[in-house]
Amino acid sequence: MKEETSRFTTYLQLGMFTLIAVALDQWTKHLACVHLKGSDDIILIPGVFQLQYLENRGMAFGMMQGGYWILSAITIVIMAAILYVLAKMPRTPRYLPLRACAFLIFAGSVGNLIDRVTNQFVVDFFYFSLINFPVFNVADIYVTCAAFAFLFLIFFYYREEELNFLK
Repeated sequence: MKEETSRFTTYLQLGMFTLIAVALDQWTKHLACVHLKGSDDIILIPGVFQLQYLENRGMAFGMMQGGYWILSAITIVIMAAILYVLAKMPRTPRYLPLRACAFLIFAGSVGNLIDRVTNQFVVDFFYFSLINFPVFNVADIYVTCAAFAFLFLIFFYYREEELNFLK
């Protein structure tokens, strides 16, 4: 039998998960501020991966620098969309992977929104120099990995009729 969780349980899970995930994100950003700000980069794998403090006033690839208000507004709209999708999504075990992706995107959004609201920039510190990838943080990992997984699930895992709740 496919037991459905209550809407209250879903949002309680989201809240608890978000608190834990955001705490981890904020803790790593704090460590970056304490140990990397004003210091030389920490090279973990020469020519490949290093820790580098960056105050990102835009988004990936240097886009929208100084767009604090618009980026904050976009983040809030994304968070509202996730809450809407979670409200519409069937709360059966079949949708647990999709729900987990939504939780991660939400938590990553909250983590970076906290930075934007308190500092007007996001603290980034992971840098893959091998491919000159944008410097990123834990919240960015949540959002990026979960968004790819979310799209993969929608396109390759769920049948079209299972996604009617998105319409």
